Amino acid sequence: MATVGEQLRAGRAAQQLTLHQVAETTKIRTDYLAALETGDYNRFVAPVYIRGFVRSYATLLRLDVAQVMAGLDEELGQTTKFREDPSLTPAKRGLMDVVLYQISRINWPKAGLALVALLVLAGIAWASWLWRNTAKADPLAGVKPPVYQPPTNSPGGDVLPLPSPPPRRP
Repeated sequence: MATVGEQLRAGRAAQQLTLHQVAETTKIRTDYLAALETGDYNRFVAPVYIRGFVRSYATLLRLDVAQVMAGLDEELGQTTKFREDPSLTPAKRGLMDVVLYQISRINWPKAGLALVALLVLAGIAWASWLWRNTAKADPLAGVKPPVYQPPTNSPGGDVLPLPSPPPRRP
């Protein structure tokens, strides 16, 4: 039985397509297409990319996708890098992982509204504490009221003197 890469190359040759034409249609880079045709799966980071690219490539070439995918699973099972799917969760979680996860679950618009409400309540509590604890005594309580004393050196009492007339000119 032919490998997946050989099936893809044969399908492309049968339709007389170049790698660049396939790349333009599938939006898969030409170096990845060449790696799929040669069976060089180590160029890929994860098997999910290999499976997706092979499925798109086989669909474009109108090959039997189920058969190609079954052959791909057999080939990936023989490699050491992609024998098993990678774990999606780390084996051990630290304190920082737990804290960051909890922070990421916060609904920030609601948390911001709650924070503003909390600050307003704290401001009201502080203002009421200041209102209750400030001195309520009259600030002028220790000052004696002034006593009116009429001036003693005024000549006629409450009347001001008239100004003198200006001198005449000859």
